Amino acid sequence: MKHESLLTWEAVGILVGTIIGAGILGIPYVITKAGFWTGIIDILGLGFVVLLLYMYLGEVTLRTKGFHQLPGYAEKYLGRTGKAAMTFAMVFGSYGALIAYIIGVGASLAAIFGGDSVIYSLGFFVITAIIVLIGLKAVVKSESFMLPLVVLVIAFVVFVSFKYADLSNFNTFDITRILIPYGVILFAFLGAPAIPEMREVLIKNEKIMKKSILIGVAIPIIAYLLFAIAVIGVTGASTTEIATIGLGSVVGEYMVIIGNLLAFITMTTSFLTLGLALKDAYRYDYGINKNLAWALACFIPLVIAMSGIMTFIKIITLAGVISGGIEGTAIVLMALKAKKHGNRKPEYSLPMNRFIATLIIAVFVLGAGYYLWSII
Repeated sequence: MKHESLLTWEAVGILVGTIIGAGILGIPYVITKAGFWTGIIDILGLGFVVLLLYMYLGEVTLRTKGFHQLPGYAEKYLGRTGKAAMTFAMVFGSYGALIAYIIGVGASLAAIFGGDSVIYSLGFFVITAIIVLIGLKAVVKSESFMLPLVVLVIAFVVFVSFKYADLSNFNTFDITRILIPYGVILFAFLGAPAIPEMREVLIKNEKIMKKSILIGVAIPIIAYLLFAIAVIGVTGASTTEIATIGLGSVVGEYMVIIGNLLAFITMTTSFLTLGLALKDAYRYDYGINKNLAWALACFIPLVIAMSGIMTFIKIITLAGVISGGIEGTAIVLMALKAKKHGNRKPEYSLPMNRFIATLIIAVFVLGAGYYLWSII
């Protein structure tokens, strides 16, 4: 039997690996459009909301016998309509993320080594798709290996960048722009499909689920704050959509390499966990055989990514607003129902009432409303 600390690390790795992906690269850019302190408030506020959501979702999984993915839990507690909504949100968000990762990894590797980004994207896809096909154990091993690299590279980028920071870049604040970074930051926190995967990893050790979720969300919050501060401190209003590009132009060529290495690692870990979660949703919740479920999870985003019809920032914003809003609302409603109709005693329980539920749902409705208004 594995030691508790090792299991905790594996569970945390799954969640952090799912959350930290392409979104971190877009956060500094959208923050500069809103104001530095405005963006910091967004990261902290949405980070706290997401932490609550994932704690509630963890409780839902612990109140339910057997294993499911998000659509399965939604069907149990919200009926067929809930399952359909959750399936749409999970598929839309996961495909959006997977598309962004395929595009982003190709561009990152091309920036480091030169050559055609499409070739790198295809090579990346072949390797990660095979790991997703093999299953959970392969993904857990890869996440446990990748997570220390992610933390190390982010720490290096932050440490080096602070030496070039201009404190005047931190003097901007505009509360009226509070919703501008919403879509990208929410996308950067998307990782709900990882919670059921954590539950499966922690079988017979569910008592550490709560701690694992807390650590697994705290790490991205801290990473996003430090990364945003470091990048904006260096590039200010000149921050680029892909943050590491502008950072490298100021700090030096080696930062282009290190920054794109960070992009490659984070997007790889997220692709693996999201791809597995999507495959499992097709298998467990819709009864599709393993190979077809794998093909549906992996090849649809490949085709769309190769078509070139979506840009990086547009797709992560759209995925964040639509998928995050629907998922978040459904998780809150599931948590309310699971407290009354769950068939298993959970290892932890959080307070939940209609007032809390309404406040959380209002965040998603407000964010989605602003996004729709901004594109009309």
